Amino acid sequence: MKTVKQILKAKPDIVHSVTPEISVYDALKTMMEKNISALLVIEGGHLLGIFTERDYARKIILQGKSSKDTAIHEVMTKDPHTITRDETTDYCMQLMTHRHFRHLPVVEGATVIGMLSIGDLVKHIIEDQQQTINQLENYINS
Repeated sequence: MKTVKQILKAKPDIVHSVTPEISVYDALKTMMEKNISALLVIEGGHLLGIFTERDYARKIILQGKSSKDTAIHEVMTKDPHTITRDETTDYCMQLMTHRHFRHLPVVEGATVIGMLSIGDLVKHIIEDQQQTINQLENYINS
């Protein structure tokens, strides 16, 4: 079973983040430019929260708030669950499924070193399954 460390090796080292005072509108512009669906909210090297498309839909649009007049710290998900690079893909999938979220910040101590999405996990699980299928086919055919 793959670990988070192995998945992170295959991803760019970039962690997209914003400060807590940025407007929701500016955060959304960043998300669009980077083609991502979540941003970490970090101040002074400390992870304060995460802002996702789901937060926008539920806490801005449905509440009738203005994205230009609302700071991201007002609507972010505070103190998000984090994982370490030693966690397995199985553990991460269970966590995401049971807790109903799609992004997991990866930390080393108090420092954010990456972000894992449900898409990252699915991609690697499919790759593992394909490798198993290929090995079984080679075994059967030899």
